[in-house]
Amino acid sequence: MKIPRFHLAFPVHDLELARKFYINVLGCSLGRESKKWIDFNLFGHQVVAHLSPKDCNLPQTNSVDRIQVPARHFGIILPWDEWEQLLETIEHSDLRFLIEPQIRFKKKKGEQGTFFIQDPSGNALEFKSFKEDKMVFEKN
Repeated sequence: MKIPRFHLAFPVHDLELARKFYINVLGCSLGRESKKWIDFNLFGHQVVAHLSPKDCNLPQTNSVDRIQVPARHFGIILPWDEWEQLLETIEHSDLRFLIEPQIRFKKKKGEQGTFFIQDPSGNALEFKSFKEDKMVFEKN
């Protein structure tokens, strides 16, 4: 199934720190850029870091499966093997997990592997995977 690409713009307080993080840690390729923003290819999707320090606030949280999850976050749903590879990359970096890797909704519909990290501006990113793709939108 061909899925349309999404576009997401988000605030950062330092474009160079964002560039290093999205390219060196997450493996994004670089797109267009200016003195105020940078386009990144995040697993085929266009995400844009906009220089806007005043908008870099820590998000509020909501309880999901008894874990406090940032209400404002973005990320990617990866095939299980790619999720494990990215997890290993993060574990061998200097990054700390915002929410440690875990299996959420164990033995229930929507069971998923997930972890959260933050970029240098405090934006929360979630990376998750489902053992079966049909579970992405499965209702409880």
